[in-house]
Amino acid sequence: MAEKKVDKLIAECVPLPMCMVDMTGKVSSASPRINEVFLYDQIEGTDIFALTGIKHEQFIKAAEEDDQLLIVRNDKTFRIIPSFTGIEEDDNLALYFLDVTENEQLREKYKEESTCIAIVSVDNYDELMASTPEEEEMELSSAIDKCVRTWASNINASVTKYKDHMFLLVLSHRSLEEQERSKFNILDKVKQIETEADFPVTLSIGIGLCGDDPAMNDIYADQALDLALGRGGDQTVVKNGNSISYFGGKTQTVEKSNKGKSRIIGHALCRLVEAADNVIIMGHSNPDMDAFGSAVGLYKLAKPRNKKTYILINKHNEALDMMYEAVKETEEYDIITNRKALNIVKKNTLVIVVDTHRPSITECPRLLEIVDRSVVIDHHRKAEEFITNPTLAYTEPYASSTSELVTEILQYTVESKDLTKLEAEALLAGITVDTNRFSVKTGVRTFEAAAWLKRAGADTTDVKRFFQTNLDTFSTRARCIADAQFPVKGVAMSICKGRNLNAQIINSQAADELLTIKDIQASFVAGMDEDGRTVVSARSLGGINVQLIMEKFGGGGHMNTAGAQMSISPEEAIKKLTEKLQRLVGKTTETTEN
Repeated sequence: MAEKKVDKLIAECVPLPMCMVDMTGKVSSASPRINEVFLYDQIEGTDIFALTGIKHEQFIKAAEEDDQLLIVRNDKTFRIIPSFTGIEEDDNLALYFLDVTENEQLREKYKEESTCIAIVSVDNYDELMASTPEEEEMELSSAIDKCVRTWASNINASVTKYKDHMFLLVLSHRSLEEQERSKFNILDKVKQIETEADFPVTLSIGIGLCGDDPAMNDIYADQALDLALGRGGDQTVVKNGNSISYFGGKTQTVEKSNKGKSRIIGHALCRLVEAADNVIIMGHSNPDMDAFGSAVGLYKLAKPRNKKTYILINKHNEALDMMYEAVKETEEYDIITNRKALNIVKKNTLVIVVDTHRPSITECPRLLEIVDRSVVIDHHRKAEEFITNPTLAYTEPYASSTSELVTEILQYTVESKDLTKLEAEALLAGITVDTNRFSVKTGVRTFEAAAWLKRAGADTTDVKRFFQTNLDTFSTRARCIADAQFPVKGVAMSICKGRNLNAQIINSQAADELLTIKDIQASFVAGMDEDGRTVVSARSLGGINVQLIMEKFGGGGHMNTAGAQMSISPEEAIKKLTEKLQRLVGKTTETTEN
């Protein structure tokens, strides 16, 4: 009782809003000016959480860490400074309320009026103009220009066109937030422009903000645009310091008709190989046929140039067994593991990374930290994580596979007659697996690459043998397909029971098969690998962008083919995916079994 009287006496003497809170979170006393914060009579005995919406534990933590909290009451903003009233941390708390309304209003105004830099690029501009009759090129260019300038005017941004297909915008943070809420509707508006091409006009937009100065915002915008283009275009990437946000990305990437870049990359790669002491080629961990086939193809490019060349593989799954053994039996390829790679690596070693651009999932991330020169060849949409400063990077998300890109490089660097039958079949197998036997993500260049490999000696019957599996794997996949459920309209989901050595392959094959069911637009299959990790494979016919969904769970891929690894159980993974899809697709359907 005496303690309460002391607290009340202290509170009455404080010349600003404050209150005392006891160990149970109840207000024990308050200063006369507390009515500036709470429009209640007699708040004594009221729970502090009911008054502020902040839990008692949060106030205690803030007091321990000398932190402060903000609340808004009566159209005013108050900073709360919590402090223990005694030496012991289980003593009562004193909460002091400072009116910082004016400061917060100035802070918000500064934030809203701060400038952002946006760089807008018209995707596939050369292909777009090549598909347009010469007399209509000016009209199309003017229509795109008008669309961008009208959008800039609506958001009160300045706009400068500095290339035929590129614009620079300066806009306020307030306008940026409005565009984020509208999901950058300019991405959809520009597609309404009529063209003679068989693909729509799309934009890639990179926006930079919160840099130390305008020059840093410009760098952020350039990095964001590079990321947007690397992810296939038709999207906006906002780089806010270290934070990155994505908007759009709903359109399938357009295949480029000009192979000039493949020729340039091929010749540049040859020069890098010739200047290196030795060459190490590696893909992602647990490589598939595309990663291994690409590595075998590049081995053919490097080896004849009298450079000691190695393919780095630590372990592989059953799906790669037949191809791996066929390559090993020839004794013509030097296949090594991490231990040997780290022993033979030199400062002038060239490391070529295929079928991934994320250093954390390569066979040996440590290699990339040691060497000065690295090359990246990949067909996946660009992620935030990217190999730092590669000497040469060839990332084309339009391509069906990395094997397709490597095949085109080989067309300009080796004679088809010099390619062995096995090398041609390894590359063809890589294209086959990533296109699901030429049924998805195949363009004209995909078939041209396959035709070149066929002329080089690839036998499609022998390639088919690479895809054979044992009876146990076949049975596991069949059960997974049979157990499929349909919790969301147009979406099939299934769980592969138990732990499986080849979980990634079984899941992806089951997901492919589920797409053959009538009215199914997307499929998700989750299963646990031998290490206890949950592996999820996602497939789509185009109506649902599975890449964007998988990115929410730490994965990635392409619009129609994606995947992720999760630390939760397969059942939890499917539950979270179902909740995400229910919000995305809408009304759920009654769960049924196949």
